[in-house]
Amino acid sequence: MPVLSVIVPFHNVERYLGACLDSISVQTFRDLEVICVDDGSTDGGAALVAARQEDDPRFRLIRQDNLGVGRARNVGVRAATGEYLAFVDGDDMVPRQAFRRLVGSLESTGSDLACGNVMRLWRNALTASWAHREAFARTLRRTHITRHPLLVRDRMLWNKVYRRAFWDRFGLTFPERMYEDQPVAMAAHIGAAAVDVLSCVVYHWRQRDEPASSITQRRLEPSNLRDRILSVLETAALFSVGAPKLKPSFDGDTLDIDMAVAVEAVAAGECPPDAGVIDLAVRYLDGVSREAWESLPFARRLQVHLLHQRRLEELAEVHAAVRDGRLHPRLSPGGLAGRRWHAEHPSMPPRLSDVTRELGLNARLVELCWRGGALRGAGRVGIGGFDLGALSRVRVRAWLQERRTEETIELCDQLGVPVWEDVAQEDGGVLREHAFPFHFRFDPVTFTPAQLARRGHWELRVQLRGQGLKLDGRVAGPRWLPPLAPSPSCRRGVWVVPVRNAKGAWGLRLRQAGAFIGECRVEDGGDLVFSGRIKKVGDGEPVLRLTRKNDGEEMYFPVTLTGQDFHARVPLADIDEAVGAESWWEVVIDQGKPLRPLVKGRGGTILTVADRRFLIDRGVDGCLVLAER
Repeated sequence: MPVLSVIVPFHNVERYLGACLDSISVQTFRDLEVICVDDGSTDGGAALVAARQEDDPRFRLIRQDNLGVGRARNVGVRAATGEYLAFVDGDDMVPRQAFRRLVGSLESTGSDLACGNVMRLWRNALTASWAHREAFARTLRRTHITRHPLLVRDRMLWNKVYRRAFWDRFGLTFPERMYEDQPVAMAAHIGAAAVDVLSCVVYHWRQRDEPASSITQRRLEPSNLRDRILSVLETAALFSVGAPKLKPSFDGDTLDIDMAVAVEAVAAGECPPDAGVIDLAVRYLDGVSREAWESLPFARRLQVHLLHQRRLEELAEVHAAVRDGRLHPRLSPGGLAGRRWHAEHPSMPPRLSDVTRELGLNARLVELCWRGGALRGAGRVGIGGFDLGALSRVRVRAWLQERRTEETIELCDQLGVPVWEDVAQEDGGVLREHAFPFHFRFDPVTFTPAQLARRGHWELRVQLRGQGLKLDGRVAGPRWLPPLAPSPSCRRGVWVVPVRNAKGAWGLRLRQAGAFIGECRVEDGGDLVFSGRIKKVGDGEPVLRLTRKNDGEEMYFPVTLTGQDFHARVPLADIDEAVGAESWWEVVIDQGKPLRPLVKGRGGTILTVADRRFLIDRGVDGCLVLAER
């Protein structure tokens, strides 16, 4: 009898199934059986499993009509003979050490359930799963969801190994509908005597390319939404009975995720609203606490409230206003000493209007340039998407703060009056914004010799204060939109370099440079051509190395060196395709050791080459970076 039974339900995922089975067959934990349940596939998936079965007797194939993944998993569980159970979806993958780590943990601790961290897999890129990142930040043995409440977000089935005796004792079984895994995963977490939480990644959860290819990508279909809310109701009942103190946390996530899908389906769906689905949503919302309601951002809270009240025409209007950036509820102080803040909207009752917890700055620059030897900047700072007309006595302060020492240099402290402006968006659209303007002037002579010698990174920060309000944060903005980063300026042999990080946050980097890029242009054929000078030439033959920050992939291009002068050419069309939504390439000259040439010119050139969109810019240390989106 095998130690571990791995159940793999699949339906028309031939494109991914081979890689999935490969990832299971090469597991370092070998004592397992793999029960593959074909849920009525019409492609060649079953043939892949049959061929695998001939080469590896650990694999078994069971076939059924297309009765759904819940039925397929139940069939697999009944056929399983192992001491432990695991589940893998046929389009996902499992890291080689996953089952050894999960089973090993259970063998060591005696827990009923072991679960681990998850990465999202999109094409050839892995990114952290938002749902698992916090809950699995550190390893915890023999814990429980009531002692580690972040496990409320661990609603998926497949990043776990279950003790079979525990599974049978609690009579766990899958509902035969979509979203069947959530109530089972939560029932296991609540019912387990002890749970092992592993920080290591044990599952690669694929995000598929083709439209309408998965249950979640068909989320707006009435039958899909109905099954989703049924699973929410079943899970909410589990928390009410087995872990009532955690239900507000469950409800907060459900309001933000599942009810947002319900709002979208009802307010913007192509089909008329399904009365039965709305009844289910209202039934769930009837049991949601005020604490959970207040955890939602105001715009979403308002829409879910209108769904709860069945005010569907108003919901459609508000949904369109949110989508188009036209919802600007007026922010006003309230409570004792004005310490609470409320958003005013005619459709929102006062009891649900408190937005104190969601207030945060969004600050951006609209201008940054050198003039008269000083760096001059102009920016805007707002608070979410609120109308700030009630804030009449607020001061705007901006300063530079060194990241390592937290020393500060004041830039401005001025009384502000909010103004309305149209703000360009990265998708080409325009959104209306109510924000406080601010301006500053900074002369590099302000830096002391000690500050210059440290060659640190100074962040640009801003604060709003007044009328009981005090908020501060970094000044940032979309990296692919103006203003451009100005050229560096030299002070006492140290370069003062205006920079933005990958998220668009502004700052100044102080550095010295052993190499410079003086000219950087793109020729008509789409080649990036740049030249510069190396102060101290080494003995080796230099090459240009591009390193993709997403995954460490490297590419090399030749460098022509004449004395201390270098010249390089990068055909942009030949660069490896983007990984994920956006790829960042760091550019260095490698001559035995990496040289990080400082780009002397302005950054921020955007161009399209062979239907690929590139940004040529300066990185956080002043070096050349390429981004593709």
